[in-house]
Amino acid sequence: MQNQSVVTEFVLLGLSQNPRVQKIAFVVFLLIYIATMGGNMLIVVTIVCSPALLGSPMYFFLVFLSSLDACFSSVVTPKTIADTVCERKTISYEGCLMQVFGVHFLAGAEVIVLTAMAYDRCVAICKPLHYSSIMNWRLCGILMGVALTGGFLHSMIQIFFTFHLPLCGSNIIDHIMCDLYPLLKLACTDTHILHLLVVANSGSFCILIFSMLLVSYGVILFSLRKHSSGGLRKTLSTCGSHIAVVVLFFVPCVFMYARPPSAYFFDKIVAIFGTILTPLLNPMIYAFQNKDMKNAMRKLWKRFMVVSDEK
Repeated sequence: MQNQSVVTEFVLLGLSQNPRVQKIAFVVFLLIYIATMGGNMLIVVTIVCSPALLGSPMYFFLVFLSSLDACFSSVVTPKTIADTVCERKTISYEGCLMQVFGVHFLAGAEVIVLTAMAYDRCVAICKPLHYSSIMNWRLCGILMGVALTGGFLHSMIQIFFTFHLPLCGSNIIDHIMCDLYPLLKLACTDTHILHLLVVANSGSFCILIFSMLLVSYGVILFSLRKHSSGGLRKTLSTCGSHIAVVVLFFVPCVFMYARPPSAYFFDKIVAIFGTILTPLLNPMIYAFQNKDMKNAMRKLWKRFMVVSDEK
C-alpha cells in the first residue's frame, strides 16, 4: 500500500464543468461574498459603535457570530469563486487540510455561540429578575472561550482523520471544497469505520445540539404566555430571528454529516447553501428583523452623514 505522501495536490471538479454555468456561478458567488462581508461587518461596526447594544450579552454574542460568519465564508467562498474562472481547479494537500481545519473550527465555534445565544434568551425570558447576575461578562467571556476551544478540538479531530488517510489513488475531488466525505472516497482502504466516526463526531453532534436548541426555544415560546402583547411581539421577533438562524445553520449540517455520503449533485447544493449562503442570510435576518439593530444602523448612518458634511 502506498502512503498518503504520493498525493501532493487535489483537483476540485467544482459545481459544474459547463462554461456558462461557471460564468453565472462566478457572478452570483462574488456578489454573495461581497454582500456577506459587508453585511456581517456592518453588524459588527453598528454594535461596537453603539454602547447601548454592546452592553447587552445578546449583541456581544451577535458580534462574535458575525465575525465567525465573515471568517467562515472566507475559508471557502474566495477559492470557489476563483475555481469558476480557472481551467484547472487545484488545491495543495496542505491547503486542503487548512480548508478542512478552517471550516470545522469556525463551524464548531458557531455551534457553541448559537447555543450560548439560546441560553441567553432563555435566561432573559424565564428569569428576567436574575438576568444581569446570571449573564455577567465573566460568563460571556467563558462561553466565548469555550466556543473557540470546542471549535479547535473538533477541527483537530477532523484533521487527525484526514492526515492519516492513505491517499494513493485518484486526486480528483468531485466537490466544491475539501471535506471529509469527499476525501474518504479517495482513500485506498476500508473507510467504513471512518464513516461511522464522522457521523458520530459531526452528524450526531449536529443532531444533538439542534434538538437541544429546539427544545430550549420551545421552553421560551411556552414561557411567553405570561408576557404583555407589546413585550410578546418584541420577544417573538427576537426569538424568531434566532430560530431562523439555527435552522439555516443546522439543517445543512445534519444533511451533510448525519447520513452516509453520496455522489449526488444535491450534495454540492447543500454545501453551497451551508458554506456560502448561510453566512449571508444570518446578518440579513438579524438586521431586518431586529428593531434595535435597525435603529442603531439609522443612528450610525446619521452620524456618518454629519461627519461627511463637516468635511
